[in-house]
Amino acid sequence: MKKIRKYSGFLTGFAVAAIFILFVRAKTSDSYFEISKNLDIYATIFKELNTYYVDPIEPGKMMKTSIDAMLDNLDPYTNYITESDIEEFEFQTTGKYGGIGANMRLKDGVIFVGEVYENTPAYKAGLHPGDEVISIDNQVVKGKNLDDISLLLKGAPGTQVNMKIKDAYTGIESQKIITRGEIEVSSIPFAGLIGPNKDVAYVRLTQFTPACAKGIRDALDSLKKAKPDMKSVLLDLRNNPGGLLNEAVSICNIFIDRGQTVVMTKGKVPELSEEFKTKDQPWDTQIPVAVLVNQFSASASEVVSGTLQDLDRAVIIGTRSYGKGLVQVTRPLGYNARLKLTTAKYYTPSGRCIQALDYSNRNADGSVGKIPDSLKKEFKTASGRSVFSGGGIEPDVKIKDEEISKLVIALYSKNYFFDYTTQYVKQHKTIAPAATFTLTDNDFNQFAKWLENKDYSYKTETEIGLDSLKQIAIREKYYDGAKAEFTALQAKVSHDKKQDLVKHKEEVTRFLESEISSRYYYLRGRIENSLKTDNDVNKALAILGQPAQYKALLTPHK
Repeated sequence: MKKIRKYSGFLTGFAVAAIFILFVRAKTSDSYFEISKNLDIYATIFKELNTYYVDPIEPGKMMKTSIDAMLDNLDPYTNYITESDIEEFEFQTTGKYGGIGANMRLKDGVIFVGEVYENTPAYKAGLHPGDEVISIDNQVVKGKNLDDISLLLKGAPGTQVNMKIKDAYTGIESQKIITRGEIEVSSIPFAGLIGPNKDVAYVRLTQFTPACAKGIRDALDSLKKAKPDMKSVLLDLRNNPGGLLNEAVSICNIFIDRGQTVVMTKGKVPELSEEFKTKDQPWDTQIPVAVLVNQFSASASEVVSGTLQDLDRAVIIGTRSYGKGLVQVTRPLGYNARLKLTTAKYYTPSGRCIQALDYSNRNADGSVGKIPDSLKKEFKTASGRSVFSGGGIEPDVKIKDEEISKLVIALYSKNYFFDYTTQYVKQHKTIAPAATFTLTDNDFNQFAKWLENKDYSYKTETEIGLDSLKQIAIREKYYDGAKAEFTALQAKVSHDKKQDLVKHKEEVTRFLESEISSRYYYLRGRIENSLKTDNDVNKALAILGQPAQYKALLTPHK
């Protein structure tokens, strides 16, 4: 009963305090009575459940469920972050966590080391991708899920974890005592000189984390020193979900003058409406710049690409970006919990907001629709080019997304690229530099032979469509009369796996080369190797290599 009174007192006190605070803040609002009434009901329900419900309840868990349900009616970026979720939240915003510096893979209930990051405790301890993890701190890991493994491996820097490993290359089992460190996953995994003349500075940015703008400046300084006659810059923001707004402003500042408006935020609370301007000396305001975006480039990625587009400072290449024009801040709630909530919309220098989904006007079924074309407004860039609000950043040069074949998806999901690479590394101590590494026809044939008798079955779009048609025919009672035709058609469209390998040879080879490169040169090698067959990159290089075409793309059509 003491436990019951303790929770009841806490909940009553919480409700009274919450109501008092809301009274002070909302006493001029017509909605105050509704807020206070419903808070009082909510606290009373919680107290009654805690006191009289037949089984013990978990107040923290119930509170999290109820808050999540309440926030579900808003946008997906407004979230309640509990104390236990803080570490994951910090990793998402800073790229830092306490651990060993390796991710894990799960296959048939067995845990394997996946990617190992350079110069981390896992790297220094000699862990390899493909090593089997037998136990962690004397706990057998077979049968555990990846979340369980992550909890065992993460911890405060300086603490130790004891791992029993079966080496992927020697088959020898050994104990490895690894001291955890502060792992910082770089948001700039690769920067280098590319192009036929190695005179284009390429920088991949995966997230807008603290000091990433300085990291880009430093990378460009280093590349400029290596190639004084560097001709242009290619900034790759594909698959970048965003991050810190101030870093987006600082990255724009690399290419535009001090004192230039980059973005404006406008919210319900006046003090959260702000204009962000560049503050520092630019790195170079004249060098040609291209920016790569795709459907997964969001938020701060769209601030950078949208601003450079509005100011005619860069050519944007790729596919339409995600369309997230909302700004979030994090508010402390006490007990180390936080609320991440949307407080404003942001607007690029031309005045456009690129938010694609209207969460304030949901459909009757609760779904959210895109802003219709009829409501999208036209704005003008500095030179007078037309750009539009309400649907992400539309590239100046559109490139159709390359679809990944179902064969490659099947091979990847079955871990066959990963597993074969382990066998390949056993037989090859070194390979060519990542930028030039390629597989021969004989290498491809060896992979095809290794795949024999392995299950990587999948259904083509045609087979899926035929199955769907068959089900409709059965339901509508037409199938019996057309059974022979269905059987004949099914035989015609059924695919031959060996033929599919030949048909998709180029794509399969590309994925395999990337995986192999990562074993010798880590993530930077994976990226560098992939650039040679990257359609978006090759298109950008072609445009940057033609000054007249580059200039024409930034000039209004008459």
